[in-house]
Amino acid sequence: MADFCQNGMVATLQKIGRRPLHDLEKELKKISRKRKIVLLLPALIDEFDSPAMPRIIDELKSVDYLHQIVLSLDRATEQQFRKVKKIMSVMQTDVRVVWHDGPRMQALLQEMKDAAFDLDFPGKGRSVWMTLGYILASRDVYAVALHDTDIVNYGREMLARLVYPVVHPATDFEFSKGYYARATDRLYGRVTRLFYTPLIRTMHRILGYNAFIDYLGNFRYALSGEFAFVASLARGIRISPTWGLEVSMLSEVYQKTSVNRICQVEIIDTYEHKHQSLEKDRPGEGLMRMAADIAKALFRVLSQDGLVMSEAFFRTLLTAYSQESRMAIEKYHALALLNGLVYDRHAEIEAVEVFVDSLKFAMKEFINDPVGIPLLNGWVRVSAALPDLSERMIEAVEQDNR
Repeated sequence: MADFCQNGMVATLQKIGRRPLHDLEKELKKISRKRKIVLLLPALIDEFDSPAMPRIIDELKSVDYLHQIVLSLDRATEQQFRKVKKIMSVMQTDVRVVWHDGPRMQALLQEMKDAAFDLDFPGKGRSVWMTLGYILASRDVYAVALHDTDIVNYGREMLARLVYPVVHPATDFEFSKGYYARATDRLYGRVTRLFYTPLIRTMHRILGYNAFIDYLGNFRYALSGEFAFVASLARGIRISPTWGLEVSMLSEVYQKTSVNRICQVEIIDTYEHKHQSLEKDRPGEGLMRMAADIAKALFRVLSQDGLVMSEAFFRTLLTAYSQESRMAIEKYHALALLNGLVYDRHAEIEAVEVFVDSLKFAMKEFINDPVGIPLLNGWVRVSAALPDLSERMIEAVEQDNR
């Protein structure tokens, strides 16, 4: 059973008790009559060949409280797009597939580029951003939830628990962040365990009290891909097109709303999905690139807040992080021993060495270009520049889905 402690600034909604799922969904069904909920699913076409996607679709078939499911589809030909539409048609909920590689969406993307929006960064971040623009074009949507499509042990309770805090009229949350344990017979989540959390703790040691660092350190799984927010907040959120998406999202939420209206919720006991590679000789790929993007996003957010990061600061950060990450290995080794888990201590140390290189790379990149890849603008900004774009985006998606 999970703990029930509330010892940080971010409200933590643990999974305690045994509330039946049908009871939770029945309540959400009642709430959804007045507060429309949309689920955004980002997916590459290859994920439809994985074992995770059929399970997710099978689970979502039983969900009856969603106003709409919007699949953000990337890297698909027209034939693949039509195949996906047919696969998704089994849902009892209304479904729309946003075909990002289709001529209509590509034309809208080019129009935004012509209007001086910097969008030359294809990937999950940009696709989520474009799809969010389509969803928010409908002014009667109350909340939007997002979760990944590579979750091997997906259950629809994850979605119910994720959206519940932001749609229930008796709560006052605008943003909900999902968390869970990444463990099977061994511990996963290396970027969170050995890079992100030690880096945040290191910054706390160097800077002393910093409200934003304290906020980031409160999340039990800051890099999770599952979150939900109310539409009024979503319209002003900027999104990173890089692996720094989660950190930039938490930063934007911190800037746009009160911490008292932010929560994290335990959505499943353990979570299993595909694992990224960790290869030292390929800094532009896998977990090494992810770690570097996260660090750069963090540096930029802190510099925007007025923090001066000198060469001495970076030297101290690098050596202190190395020590903090080694301490983390000691803790996780003890945790694994107690629970009888497989734990390759040598591989963990090698991972930290790779993350040190990622941190060095991020520091160099940040010093050379402090601004870096810009965040994708909030949709309130896009609407100000192109007032009728939302309506034309709705029309483009509708035509593609006929």
